[in-house]
Amino acid sequence: FQRSTSDWGYVGDLVEDDDKIGLYSYKVQSTITSRLANTMIQAKMVNNAKRSQHIVFDVQVPKGAFIDNFTMDVNGITFTSKIREKAEARKMYSQAKAKGKAAGIVRSNALDMENFKTEVNVPPGTRIQFELHYHEMIRRKLSSYEHVISVKPGRLAKHMEVDVRIIEPQGLRYVHVPNSLGDHFDGITTISKGEKKAHISFKPTMAQQRKCPTCSSTAVDGNFVVQYDVNRENTGGELEIFNGYFIHFFAPENLDPLPKNILFVIDVSGSMWGLKMKQTIEAMKAILSELRAADQFSLIDFNHNVRCWRDNLVSATPAQVEDAKKYIQAIHPNGGTNINEALLRATFILNEAQNLGMLDPNSVSMIVLVSDGDPTVGELKLTTIQKNVKQSIKDDFSLFCLGIGFDVDYDFLQRIATDNRGMAQRIFGNQETSAQMKNFYNQVSTPLLKKIQFNYPQESVSDVTQSSFHNYFGGSEIVVAGKVDTENLQHLESIVTATAGNAELVMETLRDVEELDGFMKKDKYADPEFTRKLWAYLTVNQMLAERNTAPTAALKRNITKSILQMSLDHHIVTPFTAMLIENAEKDEIMLADQPKDPRRGCCPGTLGLTPNAPNNNKGIPAWANVTAVPVSFTPEQRSPPVSSLSINRVDNDPHFIIHLPKSQRNICFNINSEPGKILNLVSDPGTGVVVNGQLVGAKKTENKKLNTYFGKIGFYFKNKGLKVEVTTETITLKDGSYGITLRWSDTGHIIRKQLLISVKKESNVTITVGEEMSFMVLLHRVWKNHPVNVDFLGIYIPPENQLSPEAHGLIGQFASEPEVYIHHQRPGQAPEKPQATMEVKGNKLTVTRGLQKDYRTDRVLGTDVQCWFVHNSGKGFIDGHYKDYLVPHLYSFLKKP
Repeated sequence: FQRSTSDWGYVGDLVEDDDKIGLYSYKVQSTITSRLANTMIQAKMVNNAKRSQHIVFDVQVPKGAFIDNFTMDVNGITFTSKIREKAEARKMYSQAKAKGKAAGIVRSNALDMENFKTEVNVPPGTRIQFELHYHEMIRRKLSSYEHVISVKPGRLAKHMEVDVRIIEPQGLRYVHVPNSLGDHFDGITTISKGEKKAHISFKPTMAQQRKCPTCSSTAVDGNFVVQYDVNRENTGGELEIFNGYFIHFFAPENLDPLPKNILFVIDVSGSMWGLKMKQTIEAMKAILSELRAADQFSLIDFNHNVRCWRDNLVSATPAQVEDAKKYIQAIHPNGGTNINEALLRATFILNEAQNLGMLDPNSVSMIVLVSDGDPTVGELKLTTIQKNVKQSIKDDFSLFCLGIGFDVDYDFLQRIATDNRGMAQRIFGNQETSAQMKNFYNQVSTPLLKKIQFNYPQESVSDVTQSSFHNYFGGSEIVVAGKVDTENLQHLESIVTATAGNAELVMETLRDVEELDGFMKKDKYADPEFTRKLWAYLTVNQMLAERNTAPTAALKRNITKSILQMSLDHHIVTPFTAMLIENAEKDEIMLADQPKDPRRGCCPGTLGLTPNAPNNNKGIPAWANVTAVPVSFTPEQRSPPVSSLSINRVDNDPHFIIHLPKSQRNICFNINSEPGKILNLVSDPGTGVVVNGQLVGAKKTENKKLNTYFGKIGFYFKNKGLKVEVTTETITLKDGSYGITLRWSDTGHIIRKQLLISVKKESNVTITVGEEMSFMVLLHRVWKNHPVNVDFLGIYIPPENQLSPEAHGLIGQFASEPEVYIHHQRPGQAPEKPQATMEVKGNKLTVTRGLQKDYRTDRVLGTDVQCWFVHNSGKGFIDGHYKDYLVPHLYSFLKKP
């Protein structure tokens, strides 16, 4: 796995951003061998600045893929990877960390992808090469295999290439590459297709990469997608036997759909308000129109209460479908979320219909749950809900789950779906919601077979993955794998039995054991290990699913041991292993680890990558995730991990931390004012939004200083005529003479004029204004008899908020990011607090490197955030003097100077 930077060649003529970092090459190579995709992403970069700075390697890996290798070469220092049992890896990492010789790598979630990110601080002139390898099984949906590769180099590359090769022994029916990167690249992709092989190449020149002829930024920013399908000649599927393993691909066609009994269970709680509900209604109306005459259906909508459109299943006649559409159209979201009762009501309706003989014995029954959040009413414990639903369904029908938005507990939906022979999908809560919902429904709307059983000769086959399946849906594919004794076997026969309508089907397939040998060995691009990797991929995922539903602790431990051994044998990262990345001298080490969710233990996934990963606490929006900067290379020393932010916020005494996305820096300053004073944080006449904070003082002075905090925060949305006041006791919405108040002891929602207030009990409140902006206020409680401290508030504002160019205020002014240049780093008064010179807004300031606290993930101790500290209440970094930001009332706009 070692790599060298000796093949770089001439590195001149690189296009650099202001940071003087050049991207010499960005290469993606992916080879698909019988649905197994091996993908390599490589970036070669150089720091041409005259100062040390961070170089970032940030790629997206599909969820469900297994990362099997990562290498890094920094000026000839090569880091390679190995897989270890998690406890052993963490111990080695902790030992290295104690010596200041360790750092982490970051993972964050983004729908169907996971971000693999490492950031390295390197001196001037450094060349660095990153290379990541992962593999995945390409699954068939809607009669097509779709291979998605994230291509986001972030800057212009001197050499850019995406190279995909497909080797399918069954033969290729078609290959299609949609223009997913945009019309800008129309005609650049080339496709060469043969009978069983294809080659796709995307090699834009540097001129073609530019957003415009004079732009220095790249237009390459999205997913490169390859779609294809294979020929099918045998109803019983295709058997591929190679190197001691077999793979059975089963996707019969030309069968009549089975009738279905379907219950739609729709979350209509307050958090579904707005575009999410509008898109859900639009999608449901389209889905109802696609029901067949032989289908039966009903609707359940729920918030803190559960309501049924019909208490029993009804036939999908035109009149019933139209009535259901009217019911859907009249839904108005509000209230809490009672998932447990809603799902139990759905299972009761299906069970009762089955017990009364109202279901066609050849039909397929299913529940489709649409939700965007965690339960807040009724049964709240997720494991109890999972157990209740499993006991109620009793393996008689399937549960499919659609999770909408970023804050949904997708892992729970995935577990409860796979536990009940279904699947889950996470989708955006935006303009694409309707299309994604319909796409998901189309995957499960055409059941063709039920009660499917795969049979192989027991004396020749062993370690077979799952061999029985409840249903087969049109356009999909069932894959079974196992080991086969090829030395004592010339042919392998499979027999598949299944129910199709009123008939019992028996499908046989016979394959020569050596049939593939010649074909595979002649192709230099084919992966000779594809059968072994596919078998391991399917086996590990099956064991992870079985572990989640193991009835006893002893069985769960045994499954865990098996997963661990498989992970080590096949060099893949699972929830029970970690990847150690180290140099040849083993004196520098990084840890690629999957963080454990304390709510539910390990669960299936790819590579989790941070040594101290924050929990994805409910109520904290996706934009409020903290990441960690992993490793620093400087001539003098290597630094331990520090934190970076993608959020602007003010907390504690009050400490301001401003994140500058372009320069990837955190700048901090404190404001020392008096209790009772009101500071303007955001004043935007263009959008009519004001955010002000009123200070409260500690109970007494310490070290001759009285600490101050935000005790009250006011939001004024002038265009809506709405005011929101958040104190340490209550959250109040005011609309003229109308007012409504929630206490911090509540969990609930308030909706008024497209403004949503979501309160999480004794934790935080999120204020969302349509799709344009959101704010989060965090509550800090202290012991009421504390001699000094008082309760206070912190506020977090995402940089994505759509403020106007007129925005100002202590935080609002940074909506337009200023140019910041930090140089001449030198020792400070304390060794851990170096100083530097910062040039900003025409000023030269002396700044100090230090730590501030981020309280989003730990409201007691906080998380250390490294930043450059500006002294004298931010003078020189903020416009004017901090006293210029004092306002007379909680809802006052800032007066222009």
